[in-house]
Amino acid sequence: MLQGTLDLLVLETLKWGAQHGYGISQQIFARSGEVLQVETGSLYPALHRMERRGWISSEWRLTEQNQRAKFYQLTKEGKKQLARDRSKWEAMVEAMAGVLEGRV
Repeated sequence: MLQGTLDLLVLETLKWGAQHGYGISQQIFARSGEVLQVETGSLYPALHRMERRGWISSEWRLTEQNQRAKFYQLTKEGKKQLARDRSKWEAMVEAMAGVLEGRV
């Protein structure tokens, strides 16, 4: 996975509502056509970093299976960060397409 894309993927996933870590990784996997698999060793440090930056908040809740889990949700600052990251990503995709397609 390209460096810096994990935060974007997590923030985008949380745009649709609060989710626990396993749910976030499963959403990314499913929405990527089962291509992108986020490992626990990458996901949780990213979640903690984003929480420290104020992009997400968390609270303990019960899952549908009645298990206690930490649920993460997007904050107002997180929504702003998501918009910035999406803009950067879209510019990167356009630039990559230009190189790959040989545009001048």
